[in-house]
Amino acid sequence: MPQTLDAAAVRSWCSLALEALGREREEIDAINVYPVADGDTGTNLYLTVESAAQAVEAVFAAHETGASEPAPADAVRAMAHGALIGARGNSGTILAQLLRGMAEVLADAAPTDPGGAGGDRLAPALRRAAKLAREAVAHPVEGTILSVASAAAEAAERSAAERSGSADAGATVRAAYAGARAALAATPGQLPVLGRAGVVDAGGRGLLAVLGALVRSLTGETPAAFPMGHRRYEDPAAVVSAIESCAPEGGPAFEVIYLLEADDTAVARLRARLDGLGDSLVVVGGDGLWNVHIHVDDAGAAVEAGVEAGRPYRIRITHFGAAAEELPERVQRAVVAVVPGEGLAGLCAEAGATTVLARPGEPPASGELVEAIRRAHAREVVLLPNDAALRHTAAAAAEQARTEGVRVALIPTRAAVQGIAALAVHQPDRRFDEDVVAMTTAAGATRYAELAVAERQSWTMAGICQAGDVLGLIDGDVAVIGADLTATAEAVLSRMLAAGGELVTLVLGDEVPDALADRLEIYVRDGHLAVDTVVYRGGRQSVPLLIGVE
Repeated sequence: MPQTLDAAAVRSWCSLALEALGREREEIDAINVYPVADGDTGTNLYLTVESAAQAVEAVFAAHETGASEPAPADAVRAMAHGALIGARGNSGTILAQLLRGMAEVLADAAPTDPGGAGGDRLAPALRRAAKLAREAVAHPVEGTILSVASAAAEAAERSAAERSGSADAGATVRAAYAGARAALAATPGQLPVLGRAGVVDAGGRGLLAVLGALVRSLTGETPAAFPMGHRRYEDPAAVVSAIESCAPEGGPAFEVIYLLEADDTAVARLRARLDGLGDSLVVVGGDGLWNVHIHVDDAGAAVEAGVEAGRPYRIRITHFGAAAEELPERVQRAVVAVVPGEGLAGLCAEAGATTVLARPGEPPASGELVEAIRRAHAREVVLLPNDAALRHTAAAAAEQARTEGVRVALIPTRAAVQGIAALAVHQPDRRFDEDVVAMTTAAGATRYAELAVAERQSWTMAGICQAGDVLGLIDGDVAVIGADLTATAEAVLSRMLAAGGELVTLVLGDEVPDALADRLEIYVRDGHLAVDTVVYRGGRQSVPLLIGVE
């Protein structure tokens, strides 16, 4: 039976691609020559696919209570969106656009058909992917991931034509993989810098791993692997020396990446402006959300251009020389905290923590937490996930960091207010175990609540709520249903303070007026004279109000 790319196959594809890139990440990093020999292409591709896989898993989680799995269109769109918001580096950004191109064709082919897309749609999907990727790159270069993508599309189209439009998806992806593999082997002859180093293109090598995972997901077969190692050198030191000799001198100092909310017209102007600022410009996305990547000397100008075009966020600036410079001595201890808004990020940073921003609907991946732990540059790290849903993600990051020689303690904080309480008692001059115990105790002694707005009618622990009702959740369960934000917050505080408390922490979202905080401070003071109240502005967060009671 010819196989199709249904939702389960998309899920399997993401999982297998993540597994393959995890296995080959170091090898791909080692051959990273172009456009900058910074040794992170494999890691960037892994993080990009990890974000795609998380988005697909979220779609399946939303269907757990239903009798059927998600529609194939929902799965492929989630994969593309996840890759877009999590894209890292030059190759990761291009891969996100490739997945977006495939999703456009596959989702339109059978928007609700649970059978998914067959081989007759996969060839056009690969062609659309290669086309969009080239359009996203300001100055396409042959011998890169773009060449490998184009070859995969051409081979898939030839295969489909030979079979007169047969819907055998397995045959199509086998042909695409074979075409990509041949194109990858040819990259050293297309791009001189690869030939001098004796390596194939790292981005193309990663794309081949992703296509190999697609073959496995549709056929169960493991395609012939591309030879590991380098073409010319068996001595690793010689390989490193060759790669370093290929690095261009006087190139841009910074890599700048950010997500951007903007319309098509503004992005067209942004492309033109950024093209004059640096090189390796890639702008991918659409429908109001874009991922911008560029290498520049003036990082500030690249970000300012984004501000003029729309709203840039998740801004990441990397100095290319940082890896080559001698790193400062590691500090003894650091705290890494996930925070739900810019306001709390500033507060935690002032307290000495390295922060990871979790925007509404965009939880950080384990790779982002590992990066933050590395950025903290400490021998010992206390990790505060500040969200019950991040428990497994944080545990995976902690385990990875431990393999790199960092002593990591994961405190299972379930809300940002618990993280604030833990940070308040953090003392880096104490013994590590004593500090972790003190922080864990402070977090555990803090009850947490949040106010949210119901999106639809549903059953809750407090009864039936209607769309638009204000929900007061205490320790994760709905305890109060109200029609007014202030009144519901007062009811929540009343319940929480009935069990005692010494300090109330209020974290306001950016759309909540200061008058609400004033009203709640008065409410606490009038009913509980011995209880203090502190107020923080959390910025853009998923709920309008967070409450902590210690």
